[in-house]
Amino acid sequence: MLYIGLMSGTSLDGVDGALVDFSDQGTRSLGDAYIAFPASLRADLMALQSAGQNEIEREALAANQLVRHYADCVAMLLSKAGIGADAITAIGAHGQTIRHRPELGFTRQLNNPALLAELTGIDVVADLRSRDVAAGGQGAPLVPAFHQAIFNQPGHTRVLANIGGISNISVLHADGKVSGYDTGPGNALMDGWVLQHQGQPYDANGAWAATGQVIPALLTDLLNEAYFDLPAPKSTGRDLFHADWLQSKLAGYPSALPADVQATLTQLTAISLAQAIARDGAQAENVYVCGGGAQNASLMAALAAQLPGMAVASTQALGVAPSQVEALAFAWLAWRFTQRQPGNLPAVTGAMGVRVLGALYPR
Repeated sequence: MLYIGLMSGTSLDGVDGALVDFSDQGTRSLGDAYIAFPASLRADLMALQSAGQNEIEREALAANQLVRHYADCVAMLLSKAGIGADAITAIGAHGQTIRHRPELGFTRQLNNPALLAELTGIDVVADLRSRDVAAGGQGAPLVPAFHQAIFNQPGHTRVLANIGGISNISVLHADGKVSGYDTGPGNALMDGWVLQHQGQPYDANGAWAATGQVIPALLTDLLNEAYFDLPAPKSTGRDLFHADWLQSKLAGYPSALPADVQATLTQLTAISLAQAIARDGAQAENVYVCGGGAQNASLMAALAAQLPGMAVASTQALGVAPSQVEALAFAWLAWRFTQRQPGNLPAVTGAMGVRVLGALYPR
């Protein structure tokens, strides 16, 4: 009952891996690993987020590079645990989302699961979103089902907020119902801006944002994006919240200081997330944050300030490191696939019904 989950998210920084035991005693993490992407791969993945020349070949070559990093992450997990590949039932490999257009009936995760099975000698479960999309759903977010499985507290409403490149929430209601959706940008816009102006892949601890001042008029313009007011189910990605979107909003602010823009983007993430929580999880006493945003002190403080009366903390308070949650979720989805159990929540994604998610690539 040992599974590995691999997740590389919208932030494009690297791959998180988790080794998980799904025994009769529940879900138990046995180890984690992280492999950073080299700058060249990050650039390739970012370029594939939008249309370009010779995309098919570029996508295939980038997928092979990506999967070799996945295989390195698997090898690190096995080495740290002191076990062999034959002890693992399956790997849940999310792949790298390069297009997400459920309104057009497709989502595209760059991956080469056949190569991953070849490199690791382990069964691989991949393509975990497309069945939900085929059933009329958004294909995202998929993590609320996992959040319900391991974080639910009967009789209490709590919110799980994942702040990766894009932010999403899972509202675990006291009556057992679950709701959730992508709320808008997470780290993606902030990361892109700090890379452009500071040459750093992310704003460590939100320190640069803390030196700036929020530009109120710009913040209002950013929050006027129609996506924020769309009803659920809904999902988004870099297809909407990308550098050109930001530049179009900045056109009216030619003298804006870069640090002030960073402070404003931090508030955009905090406020759009808090508004969604207040709208759909108003009864919650606790908000638990996972993903890279949980490591951003400025963002966490901004979020807490927007949610008076709610205690905001990382999922570490629940015994799960915030960097591990999504990798654990994709291990769980692989486990659900091998048990032929559904992995989606139609109430979240809008699919016509529950579905077994994924496709198997045997070792």
